[in-house]
Amino acid sequence: MSDRSLAEELKSITGPAGCLDGEAARDWRVPPFPNAPKRAAKAIVRPANTDEVSRVLKACHAAGQSVIVAGGLTGLVHGADSGGGDVILSLERMNRIRAIDTANRTMTAEAGVIIQTLQEEAEAQGLIYPVDWGARGSAMLGGSLATNAGGNRVIRYGMTRDRVLGIEAVLADGTVIDNLSGLIKNNAGYDLKNLLIGSEGTLAVITAAVLRLSEKPVSQCVALVSSPSFESVTSLLRRMDQTLGGQLSAFEVMWRNSYEVLTSTPEAGRPPKLAPAPYTVLIEAMGPDIARDQVQFEAALEGALEAGLIDDAVIAKSADEVHAIWRIRDNVFAFAAHWPIFTFDVSLPIGAMETYIAQLGTRLQAEFAAAKLFVFGHLGDGNLHLIAAPGAGDAAARAKVEALVYEPLQSFRGSVSAEHGIGLEKRAWLSATRGPHEIALMRQIKQVFDPKNILNPGRILPD
Repeated sequence: MSDRSLAEELKSITGPAGCLDGEAARDWRVPPFPNAPKRAAKAIVRPANTDEVSRVLKACHAAGQSVIVAGGLTGLVHGADSGGGDVILSLERMNRIRAIDTANRTMTAEAGVIIQTLQEEAEAQGLIYPVDWGARGSAMLGGSLATNAGGNRVIRYGMTRDRVLGIEAVLADGTVIDNLSGLIKNNAGYDLKNLLIGSEGTLAVITAAVLRLSEKPVSQCVALVSSPSFESVTSLLRRMDQTLGGQLSAFEVMWRNSYEVLTSTPEAGRPPKLAPAPYTVLIEAMGPDIARDQVQFEAALEGALEAGLIDDAVIAKSADEVHAIWRIRDNVFAFAAHWPIFTFDVSLPIGAMETYIAQLGTRLQAEFAAAKLFVFGHLGDGNLHLIAAPGAGDAAARAKVEALVYEPLQSFRGSVSAEHGIGLEKRAWLSATRGPHEIALMRQIKQVFDPKNILNPGRILPD
C-alpha cells in the first residue's frame, strides 16, 4: 500500500480532523525542553475512540507500517521519538472519564486524560488518585500506564501498576482486549494487564483503564528538614514511618548542591530558611484528622530533633506553605542553568546509595575535571534522580557518563530505570539490570504480541 493510499484510509477512519499528513505532520508538538529533538512523521493519527484505534492499527498492520504511540510527550527516555517514515498514534482525543464508582472507589478513564484532571475529578468525589509527579498537568494516563510511572507518593500508595484493576487495550493487528474489570481480587489465569503496564507501547496500545482510588485524606502535613548525614536520613525515614502510624506519604531527599539549585530560581518562590546541611528532606504525612495529625507530625519531628537526626525544620502552617515547599522539589527545570546536562533515573538499595553516589562523584570528576553531580529523589522507595553536568554535551561525553552511572548498578543489583522506562535511550544498558534469559523471554513476548514489529519498534530491547 502506498503512503498516499494508507493516509487516505486512515483519514476515512478518523475523519480529516483526526489525521494529519504532509506539512501538517511536520515538527509536531515539540516538547518545551532545551535542545529537544523535533518530531516528524508520515502522518499523525488522532483517533477519538477505541474502535478507531482498532481500525487504524488493523490498517497499519496490514501495510507493515510502524506506529509510534504518543501521549503527553513528557517522557525522558525518547520513547515517543519518531522519524519521517513513522505514523504517530496520538491518544489526545481519547480524553473521557467514562465512569466514577464511589462505592467501589474506582474510576474508568481513557488513555488521553491528563493526570491532573484525573486527580481533580477524584477529589470532587472525596477520593484521590494518588499517583503524582511534577508533570501532572501535561502527562496522560496512557503514558503513565505504558511506563508504570511512580512519582512522589510511591512509599505509601505504590506505582501506577498498583492502582490499576483492569485495562482495555488494542493489539498490533487491531484486536481489542476488553478487561475493564473493577475487581481487586481476580486470580483467573495470567494477569495480562500487568504485562502490558510498563511495556512502553511495544506490545499493545492501552486505550482505557479502571483505576483504584483511595479516600481523600483530610490532613496534609508537610515539613522541610535538614539532616547532618546519610545515616541520619535513613534513620529518620524509619523513625517517621514508625511514629506516623502509616500516614507517611512522601520522603523526598535533596543533596546539598541540588537543594541550592532548586531554591535558586524565582519559580521556587522564597525558600524556607534552613541551616546549611548535607541533606534536605521533604516529609509529607496525610491522615484523617487535621488537628490530631498535625500534633502527631510535629511530635515526630521533635523526637527526631532530640535524637540528632535533624538539625532544623520548617513546618508548613497553611495550604500555601505546603505548595511552596512542594514547588521547591518540583522545580527541576532549574537544573537547565547548568546545561548541557544528562539526566538519569536509577534505583538501588537504600543502604548502597551513599557508597554509589560517592564513587560516582569521584569517577565523574576524574573523567571531567569541571563536572558537577546533582542528586535528589524519592529515597523512601529507593529511587534517585541524577543530573550530571560534565561540561560537555556531545555523544562521546554522554557515552562516558552513562557508563559511569550504569555499570556500577549491576554490583548493587540496582536498576537503570526506576520509573521512566527504557525507551530508545537505555536499550544498550538493559543488560545491566536484566539477565540474558529475561531478555530472551522479552523478545519472545514481543514476537507473540507484535510479530510484524510495528508497535514502537526499537524500544526497550537492545539491537
